[in-house]
Amino acid sequence: MAIKIRGLGTAVPEHSISQDDAATMAVGFCCSTAQQTKLLPALYRRTGVRTRHCVILNSSTNGEPAEQTFYANARDGDDSGPPTSSRMDRYELEAGRLACTAAGQALADSGIDALAVTHLVTVSCSGFNAPGFDISLITDLPLNSGVERTHIGFMGCHGALNGLRVARAFIEANPQAVVLLCAVELCSLHQQYGWDAEQIVANALFADGAAAVVLTSEDAGPESSCLARLVDNASLVVPESTEFMSWRIKDNGFEMTLSPKLPDLIHSNLPDWVSTWLSGFELTPADIRAWAIHPGGPRVLSATANALDLSDEQLRPSRDVLADYGNMSSPTVLFILDRLRKQNTTGLCVILGFGPGITIEAALLDS
Repeated sequence: MAIKIRGLGTAVPEHSISQDDAATMAVGFCCSTAQQTKLLPALYRRTGVRTRHCVILNSSTNGEPAEQTFYANARDGDDSGPPTSSRMDRYELEAGRLACTAAGQALADSGIDALAVTHLVTVSCSGFNAPGFDISLITDLPLNSGVERTHIGFMGCHGALNGLRVARAFIEANPQAVVLLCAVELCSLHQQYGWDAEQIVANALFADGAAAVVLTSEDAGPESSCLARLVDNASLVVPESTEFMSWRIKDNGFEMTLSPKLPDLIHSNLPDWVSTWLSGFELTPADIRAWAIHPGGPRVLSATANALDLSDEQLRPSRDVLADYGNMSSPTVLFILDRLRKQNTTGLCVILGFGPGITIEAALLDS
C-alpha cells in the first residue's frame, strides 16, 4: 500500500540566541574557573550551531545580548538551577502553542481539513503533563473529539521516526485513516548547571522546536498534495551500547549523557545494517539521492557520512539545520525533510536518527 506524506509544518519559539551569546550566558550557570570561562565559547562554537530558538528567552540576540529570567546565575557550586517541577510547568505552558503552530501548517500544506484527521500521534521526550499537548491540538486546531490518540514518549531524538512507523501501521490497518503526527521538544528547559563535560556539550547543542506531518493512503488524500511516499521503516538496537547515551529525569531537569565513543559506534555498525536493509528493495546506499540525518552533533554527522560514503552536498541539509536551529531532538529530521523539499530535492531519501539504546531508526522515502 502506498502511504503518502501529504503535508509538513515546522515551528520554533519567537526568540533566538546566537551561539556566542549562549556561551556568555552559560558562564553564569557554571561557577567555572577563569580557564574554564575562557574555554566555554570555544566548546560552544565546535558544535556547528550558529543560532538556537528557546522558549525561555524574553528577547533575541539582535545587536544586544538575548535576555531571559528563567535561569538565575548559580549562587555557588551546589546550585543546580530550577527544580524539575518548575521546568515542567513551563513545558505545560509552551508545548501546546508550538505544537499547534506546526500542526496547523502541516494541515494547511496538505489541503486536508483538521476535522478529517482520524488518528493523532504525538512525540516528545522533553516534558510530561496530562492533559498534554495532544489535548491542545484537539481543542485549538480543532480536531474531531473522537480522534484516536497515541503518544510516543521519552524515546529521544529518533522519536519522530517511531511516529512515522506508528502512522504507517494505522494506515495499513485502515486505508481511510488520516494521521496527524506532531513532535515537540523544549530542550532549553533542561539546561544543567556546573562543569561536566557531557552536560556542557548537551547545553551547547540542544534547542526547541516542533514539526508535524499529515499522512494518508494513496486514495484518502487530495491528488495535488504529496511530499513523499513512505516506503519502509527499520530499527536496530546496537548490542552492548546502553551506556553510550542516556536521558534521565533528575531533581533539576532531565540529564543527558553522551559518550564521545558514539561516533565510532555509528561508524562500525551503520554500513552493514543500512546496506542489508536497502538490499531488500534492490538498493544500495549509492542509490539514495538525499539523506536526512539527525544532527546529534558534528562528529555524529561526520561519522555517518564516512560510514556511508556520503558527499558534502548530501550532508549539507543536516549541517545547515544544525547551524540554524541546533539539535531540537525529535522534530529535527522533519526540519531537514522540509529543507530538502524547499531545495526541490526529489528521488529516494533515507531519514536516520540515533537515540538511547543505542537505537538507530530509519525511514525510506520516495518523492
